[in-house]
Amino acid sequence: MRAYEIHGDWGLANLRLTTRPDPQPGPGEVLLRMQASSLNYRDLVVLEGGYGSFTGSLPIVPLSDGAGEVVAVGDGVRRVAVGDRVCPMFFRDWIGGEPDLARLTQSLGGPLDGTMSEYMCVPESAVSRVPAAFGPEQAACLPCAGVTAWRALAVLGATRPGEHVLIQGSGGVALFALQFARLFGAHITVISSSDEKIERLRAMGADAAINYVRTPEWARATREITGGRGYDQIIELGGEKTLPQSLRCIRPGGTISMIGVLSGGVLQASLGHIVTRQVRMQGITVGNRDDFEQMCRAIEQHGVAPVIDRTFAFEELVPAFERLKSGRQFGKICIRQNV
Repeated sequence: MRAYEIHGDWGLANLRLTTRPDPQPGPGEVLLRMQASSLNYRDLVVLEGGYGSFTGSLPIVPLSDGAGEVVAVGDGVRRVAVGDRVCPMFFRDWIGGEPDLARLTQSLGGPLDGTMSEYMCVPESAVSRVPAAFGPEQAACLPCAGVTAWRALAVLGATRPGEHVLIQGSGGVALFALQFARLFGAHITVISSSDEKIERLRAMGADAAINYVRTPEWARATREITGGRGYDQIIELGGEKTLPQSLRCIRPGGTISMIGVLSGGVLQASLGHIVTRQVRMQGITVGNRDDFEQMCRAIEQHGVAPVIDRTFAFEELVPAFERLKSGRQFGKICIRQNV
């Protein structure tokens, strides 16, 4: 089968399209014919070796998000059958319950091989069926970006109608968060560097928007939006450069979901804001299979669908990464595989 590998050393220049033996499912395993994958910022960090020893050793098949069809099953498999359309879970061994070190260190796209191969074998416990109406590219957006936003707002945030939620940007997690927050009846503020993107975010249901290029002190501008109360929840995707302002506009007792580090990963913020206002800072790294299945039930019930920026061919993984690095995308970047 064809597969991509990061080979020899980290970096985009070391991404290779190669061949590997076709995998065969053992007892309790399923063989997936991969149909689509999608890119996450994490994949770019892994490609550059940014997670150190947590990324695993080379060569490794990249990408963390994908969807495929079950084409063979090993002895004892009961959860799925040949012909089912499924997603492999990002955390292979995290089925439900609380995270622990063992569960959080067995993730696709590093240290485990990811989704950019024509076939992959995984334990039956590590797959789940996709919404029936979704095509392969839509399904491939769900395991990481979708579950991350769902866990932040539905599982850990327990978002209630009327709450004020602030969302940063217009990437995959941000757009899922906007859709889920709207589903829960929240008042939604978005920040973006692009007026064109802001128009699209408003069309998707954002109640308020701030262009942070024209308004660098955007935390101050949010006071009127929240009536001076502050935000109940903030989907923090920027990291180093946005967190100080998030701390200035979160309400006392509010929650900042720490998800991304797009502007840097060093903490340079006043700890006094956290302590004196009793702010909860919740780290979020995707979620478990139970989260995925709960999210899919809500998606099917309410007609939520991922926003796809662009779909590339299997042979175009490098241009897809370049699109991700550019920051021009609105929504998810997908790769079409065996369709």
